[in-house]
Amino acid sequence: MTDTKDRVSTGVEGLDEILNGGFVPGRAYLARGEPGTGKTIFGYHYLAAGVENGETVLYVNLEEAVEDVQANAAAVGFDLDGVEFLSLTPDSEVFTESQSYSLFAADEVEADAFNEAIVERIEELDPARIFLDPITQLRYLSGDDYQFRKQVLALQQFLAEQDATVLFTSQATPANPDDDIQFLADGTLDLERDRSKRTISVPKFRGSATQSGEHTFRITDDGVRVFPELQPGAYEQEFVAESVSAGVPELDELLHGGLERGTVTVVSGPSGAGKTTTGTQFMKEAAGRGERSVVYLFEENRSTFLSRSEAVNIPVREMVERGTLAIEEMDPLELTPQEFAGMVREEVEQRDAEIVMIDGVKGYKLALAGDDELLVRRLHALGRYLKNMGVTVVFVDEVAHVTGDFQPTEVGISYLADNIVFLRHVEIEGELQKVIGVLKKRTSDFERTLRRLQITEHGIKVGEPLTNLRGLLTGTPEVVDDPSDR
Repeated sequence: MTDTKDRVSTGVEGLDEILNGGFVPGRAYLARGEPGTGKTIFGYHYLAAGVENGETVLYVNLEEAVEDVQANAAAVGFDLDGVEFLSLTPDSEVFTESQSYSLFAADEVEADAFNEAIVERIEELDPARIFLDPITQLRYLSGDDYQFRKQVLALQQFLAEQDATVLFTSQATPANPDDDIQFLADGTLDLERDRSKRTISVPKFRGSATQSGEHTFRITDDGVRVFPELQPGAYEQEFVAESVSAGVPELDELLHGGLERGTVTVVSGPSGAGKTTTGTQFMKEAAGRGERSVVYLFEENRSTFLSRSEAVNIPVREMVERGTLAIEEMDPLELTPQEFAGMVREEVEQRDAEIVMIDGVKGYKLALAGDDELLVRRLHALGRYLKNMGVTVVFVDEVAHVTGDFQPTEVGISYLADNIVFLRHVEIEGELQKVIGVLKKRTSDFERTLRRLQITEHGIKVGEPLTNLRGLLTGTPEVVDDPSDR
């Protein structure tokens, strides 16, 4: 990772990561976006980080009164008592039906009066950080666009001479773009929002590389949190490539020892075949070794998972109490893939999770608005990151057909998997039963037979290889007396 010791923190969790440490000192940065995208809240973070660092910080407010700024900041968890203000906000008398907007309540104040106010305040305070919100209000002091750009450039040059790091905002709209401001900044933060998410990108950042991609963010009562696009190649740690046992001897025999650490396994099958229980069995065995696992439930609620697991002798409540299992019930319609990747990273990097199970893939797909191609790309990035970190990964994928033609996965994710364990419903002698098999295992050999699977109150039971049946994958196998006839 890039050395960040000389950077100025933005104060926003996740944004410093995207900027490889924060802003370059002594430069000016533009946060742009339509009204309501959260630009000012980023400014609160920036100023609060300076106060916390013992710096003098200045808020130049051009649109709202100081009292309104402080109230709005308090609503999202910020106390601006340590922030110095220069308020150039107009009084209400300035507005009439026939008048143009002016920055001062006095009669037709020249633009240089505005400049003098800023120069005087900055020379008085010598601030390390300045937040100017929004700079587009200066247009109303300028006779034309050329004069506006000239004034902004002069202001930027003055601020640069003071060695201050500056963040300013603009109110860009389709009708009034701010393309003429962007070229004046050393870096640009583009903020956008739609019905499902808020995004931030960094199209320009002089003097340093930044993380590419579509990053998302969320505004809460505690301000803003940014969720960077996952860059799996930037993460890696050493681990022992050993087998992870299921604790069921016959299942381990199918897998020639179990699942290897740092691999991705897809457990697929129709509804009710036992996919989640099979994945959870590996977590139960890991808990016995003192290892931590986490399961993300996209398709059932926590209480159902707890009850169902306890009913088959998997003590998930005890595992949670001991800290060897975390159960996260997910709402994909309220979640972005970047936010989910951030949650997974916290479990792996801060809580040492060694097994991660996503149950299931279809539910996760809802967070991507049903896009199959994007689903594969996101799962590939997440799987690669987890593999690099030595985590054993389980993706639970439900296929639609209960019986009939064999289908390994529902959404074409088989190529992402190092291992594919499939479960099927079959009819044997007039009785509906379950079978389990292994379709793929990259890191070792595996057993190529199918075995009967039972899920009982005592746990998972896997039988001997079904060598006297053929056509198991059709769902209606035939009994063969002589195995050589198969």
